[in-house]
Amino acid sequence: MKEKNSTGAWIIGIRFRKKGKIYSFDGAGVALEKNDRVIVDTENGPAIGTVVTIVKLAPLSNLPDNLKQVIRKADEADLKAERENIELEKEALHFCRRKIGERNLPMRLVEVSYLFDRSKLIFYFTAESRVDFRELVKDLVAKYRTRIELRQIWVRSEAKIFGGVGMCGREVCCVGFLNNFVPVSIKMAKEQNMLLNPEKISGLCGRLMCCLAFEYDDYREAKKHMPKVGKTVDLPQGKGKVVRQNVLEEKIVVDLGEGKEVEVSIDDIVRKNKQEP
Repeated sequence: MKEKNSTGAWIIGIRFRKKGKIYSFDGAGVALEKNDRVIVDTENGPAIGTVVTIVKLAPLSNLPDNLKQVIRKADEADLKAERENIELEKEALHFCRRKIGERNLPMRLVEVSYLFDRSKLIFYFTAESRVDFRELVKDLVAKYRTRIELRQIWVRSEAKIFGGVGMCGREVCCVGFLNNFVPVSIKMAKEQNMLLNPEKISGLCGRLMCCLAFEYDDYREAKKHMPKVGKTVDLPQGKGKVVRQNVLEEKIVVDLGEGKEVEVSIDDIVRKNKQEP
């Protein structure tokens, strides 16, 4: 058992979903190991989660804001309540989808989450624009007699919930390790010389692939030292125009005219300011 420490706090990582974000909690006072089920304090009240990291002492200067406490290990009654909540979530998902269809609402229900203490049901959905779901909320309140929240999420968040395999053959990044989404633009694809085919650069969510942002800064930095496409350069073979860049191999393809192209390393380029007089 870890006691309170005047110089820091015993931090432990906890997930609430199988592959969701890892949240930090104060684990002092509770003996915990990886894979333990625990009850923790959150902004929405008590919640049940799984320990995914070992307990570490973190200095007070590095503690997360509003650090919450691990209350205790989950017992059999807690696990039973969790199983019952999961069944209620499934039933609420089907009920809400049926009501959405009956009311012809332009929204797609993605997931339902029941707070551990059953004080609120949260319905996550996607939609192209704002949706007037006031009558739907009335249906849900009448059915479940608890607080109801309808929360619109991004399509990228929907892909994170359902998961899947990307065109690279690996599990989609948003499920495997991405905790936060960063803006991705078509400029990133252009900078990496990718074919601007929507099927080739879009993820399962239908938006530009998150991985386009991973190496964007490296490509942009590397290109600073390469002649731009369209620039005329001097080579040992003669003068020509740059038609393509191979950033990974630090090479360029130069059109020498009359249908003749050569691929050369940027180190082989003879620049005018370096030619002997």
